[in-house]
Amino acid sequence: MTWLIIGLVLFLGVHSVSIVSPQGRDALAGRMGEGGYKGAYALVSFVGLALIVWGYGLARQAPVLLYTPPTGLRHLALLLMLPVFVLLFAAYLPGRIQRVAKHPMLLAVKCWALAHLLANGTLADVLLFGGFLAWAVADRISVKRRAAAGLLRSPPALPGSMANDAIALVGGLVVYLLFVFWAHAWLFGVRPMGG
Repeated sequence: MTWLIIGLVLFLGVHSVSIVSPQGRDALAGRMGEGGYKGAYALVSFVGLALIVWGYGLARQAPVLLYTPPTGLRHLALLLMLPVFVLLFAAYLPGRIQRVAKHPMLLAVKCWALAHLLANGTLADVLLFGGFLAWAVADRISVKRRAAAGLLRSPPALPGSMANDAIALVGGLVVYLLFVFWAHAWLFGVRPMGG
């Protein structure tokens, strides 16, 4: 469990610089240089992610059960996962989906984390998915506050298109189906539909 916790602290910690200090990212980039900051950010993110994967795998070998979700929550989890990949695509494809969701990546993380908390009840699951859910909620609140204070650096808005929405919708649903029927079991050894 220690490696999972260290990985979460590193990964979510580096992704929380702007939450803790709205000017923190710019201050660090000013001291380290833009390239140095991005390199350090990527390195800490990668090490954190690797430790999360390794630590979670170790924790699954000796699970500590906190609660047993009712079977019906698995169906709700599958439903909550339905928009996740669509939102991930929409985060990079300007269109109506991106505009309506406002922050599709954060919304995708919240849906993903909540779905997995509903379907899983071990300590490792609560740490992993609960940690990501808490981070996504905190980041969304931080984004709203930084925007209201004029501290949010937004790239210029790209023109949206219906084609981007169609790509996000079709691509997201295809990836969802691949994960449900094949990739989740192949990557994580768990079949979301059971069996």
